[in-house]
Amino acid sequence: MTMTEQRFDRTESDEVVSAPEAAFGPAVETGAAEQKPTLLDQMGGPMGFVYSTLPVVVFVAANAVLPLPMTISISIAVGLALTVFRLGRGERFASAIGGLVGIGVAVGIVAWTGSAKDFFVLGIWMALAGFVVTFASVLVRRPLTGVVWNLVHGGARAWRDDPVALRAHDIATLAVAAVFGARFVVKEWLYLADSTTWLAVAKIVMGTPLTVLAALVVLWAFRRTTKHVVA
Repeated sequence: MTMTEQRFDRTESDEVVSAPEAAFGPAVETGAAEQKPTLLDQMGGPMGFVYSTLPVVVFVAANAVLPLPMTISISIAVGLALTVFRLGRGERFASAIGGLVGIGVAVGIVAWTGSAKDFFVLGIWMALAGFVVTFASVLVRRPLTGVVWNLVHGGARAWRDDPVALRAHDIATLAVAAVFGARFVVKEWLYLADSTTWLAVAKIVMGTPLTVLAALVVLWAFRRTTKHVVA
C-alpha cells in the first residue's frame, strides 16, 4: 500500500469515528442543559403563589384600616398592577387576565353585599362544587382523574378494566375531593363566624400547599396508569 493510500484510509477512518462523536457530543450537552420542570414550576412556581396570595393580603390589610369602598379600589388597583406586571414578563394573556377577573368578581360581590367577608364566598362555593363533582365521580366508578388521564391519552384507553389503574384513580380523586372538602368546611365555618382575617389565612394556607399535595397524588396515579395500561 502506498503512502497516499495509507493517508486516504486514515482520513476515512477518522471521519467515520468523528461523525458519531460530533453527534453524541451536542446530544449530551443538550441533555445536560435541559432540566425537566418540577411540579411547582408547572403550577406557576413561587411567583404563582405570590399572584394568588398578594391580592388576599392586600384586601384584608386595607380592610383593617380603611373604609370598604377604598379597600375595593385598592384591591382593583393591585389586580391591574399584577396583570400589567405578568403581561410584561411575557405570561399568557389568558392567565394574566384570569387573575384580574377573579379579583374583579370577588370585589364585585363585596360591593354588592357590603360585607368584607364576601370576598371569599366565591371560593367557598367553588370548593363545595369541586368536592361534589370529584366525590360523585368516585361513587359512579368513573374517578375524575382517570377520565382526565384517558382524555390526555386519546380517550380510547380501557383504563377502568385495569384494577390497579382504577384503584389508583380512586385514591387520587378522593385526595382531590378531600382538599376541596377541607377547604369548604374550614372556610364556611370561618365565614359563619365573621372572621375575615382568618378566612384570608385559611385561603393562603389551604391554597397552593394543599394543591401541590393533591397534584403529587394525581401525578402518581397518572404514572401508575401509564405503566399498567399503556406500557
